[in-house]
Amino acid sequence: MGLTVGVAQISSESGRVDRNLETHISAIEVAARSNISFLAFPELSLTGYEPALSQDLAMTVNDRRLVPLQLAAREHGLFIVAGAPIATDALPQIGSFIFMPNGDVRTYAKMHLHSGEEKYFSHGTSYELVSVDGSTIANAICADTNAIEHVSGCVEKGAKIYISGAMITRNGYAKDTEVLKGYARNFNILVAVANQNSHSSNGRPCGKSAIWTSSGLLALANESQSAIVAAEKTSTGWTGEVIEV
Repeated sequence: MGLTVGVAQISSESGRVDRNLETHISAIEVAARSNISFLAFPELSLTGYEPALSQDLAMTVNDRRLVPLQLAAREHGLFIVAGAPIATDALPQIGSFIFMPNGDVRTYAKMHLHSGEEKYFSHGTSYELVSVDGSTIANAICADTNAIEHVSGCVEKGAKIYISGAMITRNGYAKDTEVLKGYARNFNILVAVANQNSHSSNGRPCGKSAIWTSSGLLALANESQSAIVAAEKTSTGWTGEVIEV
């Protein structure tokens, strides 16, 4: 069986890390049963998109609340990317915590902020790529994808897969996903986005997490379902499916 990557479309409750962890674990167990090797969650999935609360909710890689995800990655032998603010000496960063099957935990901090986010967050300064089953996967967060230098920088570093955790509303969805579709086509890479579903308690996200190849749309969730949108690499190319959570 070839490499299978997935993006988890879930809802997050504002500030309820405990409840959100339960939602993550449920999705991870589905991913493990579906032989997914790399699973990415939406932007700030562990805390909800709550800029004003970010200082209080910020975490480090040693935060005890992250232990269940670290253990799940080891138990199931998969890479897990979950979103939360990263604590710094100054403003926190919009972050992804990347849990490796060997127990290591890495972070990626959003390099390109939306207008207004700079009031609450500092920006990241470096890319974060991981190798999974011989394929290099680049991590992105929401507005990173609006900067072509971000995806081009990842491709220059060898990325064949580009996955973003996002918080996308109905008003922004068409424009944002047209850009992602273009990246898949123009850079000849697999591109995926994990968005919270419309039942989320914050940010008014619109769901419709999706994956594209250079040929176009591969798989798409609807607005409301909790699901994993997955892509499997086969000898003849990528195949996609939507797996209910």
